[in-house]
This record gives sequence, C-alpha cells and structure tokens, in this order.
Amino acid sequence: MVISPAVSVAFDETPHAARTSDEKTYADESTTAWALAARGGDPAAVEHFVRALHRDVRTYVTYLGADPQAADDLAQDTFLRALGSLHRFEGRSSARTWLLSIARRAVIDSYRHASARPRLADTDDWQTVAEFAQPRGRLGFEEGIALAELLEALPDERREAFVLTQLVGLPYAEAAELGDCPVGTVRSRVARARSSLIKSLREAERADPVGAAA
Repeated sequence: MVISPAVSVAFDETPHAARTSDEKTYADESTTAWALAARGGDPAAVEHFVRALHRDVRTYVTYLGADPQAADDLAQDTFLRALGSLHRFEGRSSARTWLLSIARRAVIDSYRHASARPRLADTDDWQTVAEFAQPRGRLGFEEGIALAELLEALPDERREAFVLTQLVGLPYAEAAELGDCPVGTVRSRVARARSSLIKSLREAERADPVGAAA
C-alpha cells in the first residue's frame, strides 16, 4: 500500500473542512430550513436539501457500508427514506444529523443483507467507489484508497466516530447524539482511532519506503 503524505491530513486535530464554526452553523441552518420547506412540498427546497447533503451521506456510507460498491445505492436509499419521512421532521436536530441517522440505519440494513449472501466485491470496483467518494480539492484517488484501507482496520465504533467528525465534519455533540453515547465517548473513540491510524500509517511507510518518499 503506497501512502501519500496527504493522507496524514485526515489525522490532524483540525476538522476536515476549512470552514469556520459560524459557516458550519449557517450551512446547517440552511439545510434544516430547506428540509422544513421540502416537507411542505417545495421542489426547489428538495433539490437544495439533496444537493447540500449528498456528499456527506456518500462519504459516510462509503466508508461504513458493508459493500463499498453499493455506496450509490445506499445514498439513494437514504434520500428515498428521508424524503418519505420528511413529514415527520420537525427540526429538533439539524437536518444533517437527522439524515445521517437515516443513513446509519441504511448501512445497518446493508450489513444484514450482506451477511445473508456471498460477498462479490471486486477490487477494481471498490477502488472506483473510493475514488468517487473523495470530495473535490481534498484527497485524491491514491490517497482515498490508502485512507479507506487504514479505516477498514478500525473497530466499527471508532471508525464511525472518526468518519463522522473528521471526514463528514459533524460536531462532536451531534455525533454523540447520532451514536446515542456521551460526547466524551465520541472524543475518546476519535482519539483512539487517530492514534491507530497514525501507527498504521507509520508502519505502512516503513514497509514501503520508496512509495512513501515518492
């Protein structure tokens, strides 16, 4: 596994996005407002809601799903479930947290489905999915593959906490709400995940010094 130095960016203490706290708050308020408007049948609001949160949902289900090849299907399933449940959304939490909770259930269902059938994942297809999951301007194809392989080795709860807070950019409090656990637990899981990832990164670099220096 060739590791690019760019992968280490994901292990920094700073969140994945360069946006300020105020910008994130404004973005969450906007998507929540669109979700509430979409609940009333506004087609433009539905489009804004889906476009604003599609990348976050896609990233989440790609890294946590039982079958990375099915990321597009999982994202579509998430939004179909959400749009069918919008009449029950009251804005008590942000639309992003609410939507990711639906994505979480979709991922759990995918695990159940995958456990009932043989896995037919093809490496090339898996890599293609990981490439498409990378937000523009961030990790590229090779870095995305490397990060996905490192994340795969983490325990489920730590991987989820890391993906939610460091890749999706969810605040720790909202990640705790989504995972139904204390904020301190999320922070601990992220810290342990980061330590494990850094250790794995260093081991990979030692095992492939030529690739690491490239």
